[in-house]
Amino acid sequence: MSRFNTTNILVVGTGGQGVMTATEILAEAAIALGHDVKKTEVAGMAQRGGVVSSHLRFGAKVLSPQITPGTADVLLGFEAAEAMRWRHMLRPEGLVLMNTGRLVPPIVELGLYDYPDDPVTEMRAAGTQVFSFDASRIAQELGDIRLGNTVMLGAISDHLPFPAEVLEGCILKRFAHKKATLVELNQRAFAAGRAAAEAAAKAEADAGCHLLP
Repeated sequence: MSRFNTTNILVVGTGGQGVMTATEILAEAAIALGHDVKKTEVAGMAQRGGVVSSHLRFGAKVLSPQITPGTADVLLGFEAAEAMRWRHMLRPEGLVLMNTGRLVPPIVELGLYDYPDDPVTEMRAAGTQVFSFDASRIAQELGDIRLGNTVMLGAISDHLPFPAEVLEGCILKRFAHKKATLVELNQRAFAAGRAAAEAAAKAEADAGCHLLP
């Protein structure tokens, strides 16, 4: 996926969305394939809906867990405004995978940050590649909003330097000793996330073609 020896993934959202859990699972997948892995999190009242960001770096040898601005390969945005707020972390050819389900962060309610009218359009206007889809709605249609975490992991699975099946295996391993229905639900959520990201990629490609003279 990346031209660089180290893959940098930034996961952002609000507390309760599973940002840190998603990063842990991504790290487990990278470790399973022999990568050196470093990660770090910044959580602001994570259990109360505060903003959460998680840095993950993996490769042959990684010295620091911190992603420097302008070097992230993928920005996985569990919340649209938070994804937009962290856009500066992407490298020029980087990709944003964004959940458009709106969950207003407390910093907006406190008046510290204005919620953008249209985060997707604003980011694309700035030249950022964005694949957007409503992961929250997908999770709700599957019967549990908490499946949004697995939907987002499914979305990023085809944009990693290893097979999607490795990541899926790490997710399902967590439910191996629980109800079989949970395993099946997470399989469906993962597949739905992959399909949503693929459809979003096609939609953006089609839109780009229509803009050509």
